[in-house]
Amino acid sequence: MSKPRSLSLAAYRILSWGVPQTMGRDLPPRPEGELLWLHLNSPEKLPVIEDFASRLLAARPDVSLLLTAPYDANISDWSNSLWPVVPLPPDQPRPARAFLDHWQPDLCIWIGGGLMPNLINRAEEKAIPMILLEGVVDLVMSRSGRWLPDITRFTLDCFDRIETCSENTARQIRRYGIASSKVSVSSPLRISPDPQPWPEDELIETNHALGGRPVWLAAWVQDTEFISVLSAHRQAMRLLPRLALVLHVADTAEADPLNRRLEAMDLRCSNWDEGQQIEDNTQVILTASDEDLGLWHRVAPVTFMGTSLERGATGQNPLLSTALGSSVIHGPYVIHHSDSYHRLDSAGAAVTVRTATELGDAVVDLLAPDRTADMALAGWELVTEGAPQTDDLIELVQHYLDKGRANRART
Repeated sequence: MSKPRSLSLAAYRILSWGVPQTMGRDLPPRPEGELLWLHLNSPEKLPVIEDFASRLLAARPDVSLLLTAPYDANISDWSNSLWPVVPLPPDQPRPARAFLDHWQPDLCIWIGGGLMPNLINRAEEKAIPMILLEGVVDLVMSRSGRWLPDITRFTLDCFDRIETCSENTARQIRRYGIASSKVSVSSPLRISPDPQPWPEDELIETNHALGGRPVWLAAWVQDTEFISVLSAHRQAMRLLPRLALVLHVADTAEADPLNRRLEAMDLRCSNWDEGQQIEDNTQVILTASDEDLGLWHRVAPVTFMGTSLERGATGQNPLLSTALGSSVIHGPYVIHHSDSYHRLDSAGAAVTVRTATELGDAVVDLLAPDRTADMALAGWELVTEGAPQTDDLIELVQHYLDKGRANRART
């Protein structure tokens, strides 16, 4: 480390030390083996990071994950995560050192801004490789240390690689003196579905049972959405009398009561989970099986993604449906997957509805063969565009972890 850097860091650490010291929250034990530290500046990135992490674990099942949020984050906003999320400590010398001594991560991927100079510089001193994705010049600094201009450069320079989402940001980072070889421009990390194959004989048999009838799927439907979905189905059947609805119930406990309700509404129902056969006059195919959604997304050219129509809903991930060739209809309440829905809407691969009447109209409209084909193509192009970037990142992570493993073996 050069003398100017040592003086700047020393000054900053002394200045930030003046803030009342807080060691932070109790930490869970560190898992055995390799540990990948993933820091997110916002809970909106959780679905993307979880998709990446799931694909990484398929390739490297022995690695453990540490997900962190900003120090002042409201952890209740992160409760939708598949993995526990740990808040970072305050950016002060002692808590930063204690955090890193406890976790000893083998690699850090920092997504977005909120860069913490003490923590990041301490990680670099401990020879922890770091990658900055969707990088921006956004540091969390104590007021007393903001007059030290070198801290921004030294903090950015701790990263082995920096990827930004725009050339303007890349130029800004290079102007701080960061080597051009470290900085590149790439699109944001996206969810890239990798659907599992489905037995061809079961797919053929199901399509044969449906006999070429028009079909739509309502997936992850909440009890508050049942009436809207069934009203939309009745409305659509006026124009498409042979229309079949595959109704996937989000809460398995609601399946039996809904079956009785369908009988009372004089809708002919086949309970798929109980092995009932699809008849020529079946109007609703009822299921609560999440595992069978891979079949129904392939069978139905149109999917309404439930958990989205009533106020207070948060949405479900629509990209598996799109990856399997089904056009998407959804309600307005999709906050947990807002980025995915916005991209699908903008690409013309999804339609937003707000009422049962709009849902019925959309089902009829989207089941027109030319409309379905156009939307399916737009959706396929969108969900596959992020796959190369995800694959490249997985390869990069494995490279750093393998390198660290080799270094440990030599010592």
